[in-house]
Amino acid sequence: MFTGIINCLGTVKKRTATTVEIAAKIPKPKLGASIAVNGVCLTVVSTKNGRHAFDVGPDTWKRTNLGALEAGQAVNVEPSLRLGDEIGGHFVSGHVDASADVISLEPWGEGFWRLRVELPAILRGLVAVKGSIAIDGISLTVTAAGRDHFEVMLVPHTLQRTNLGRRRSRDQVNLEADPLARYAMAAVEAVRSKK
Repeated sequence: MFTGIINCLGTVKKRTATTVEIAAKIPKPKLGASIAVNGVCLTVVSTKNGRHAFDVGPDTWKRTNLGALEAGQAVNVEPSLRLGDEIGGHFVSGHVDASADVISLEPWGEGFWRLRVELPAILRGLVAVKGSIAIDGISLTVTAAGRDHFEVMLVPHTLQRTNLGRRRSRDQVNLEADPLARYAMAAVEAVRSKK
């Protein structure tokens, strides 16, 4: 479980058909620990001198933006939530629902930027204005939602401390719906199915 508050930016060092290795200042990671990389929950399989390797299966490569990673690229990194940690964002599982294209990233004044992202069909009904969504593992608040897109406002801190400020139109980002929205949708569907 994660909070969507990014601990640090990492840098992709190497990628193979089954692994990704990143350099990041992760405090004392243990073998077998869960770390979110661009919002994807991965398991640490080796760690040495600030370089950490993770196994990545075929389904994860296919369903997330990890398959497009290249050496030198910045990734968002968050260690898993520990008992007693502050929850500053929202509960994020690290189980990405889909990846989608960035439509636009535009300045909005006073250092703020507006990010517009495609809304995949699988997430329709789970994204609402003032609701939470994780984009590349970052807990964000939805500011606008249409049938085929949604928007979030990025504050200067998020732009500086995450990879979203580097995103461009057509870049793919990982999306994970708020678990509360998922439970609410399941309850609505259960009521509908009884009619």
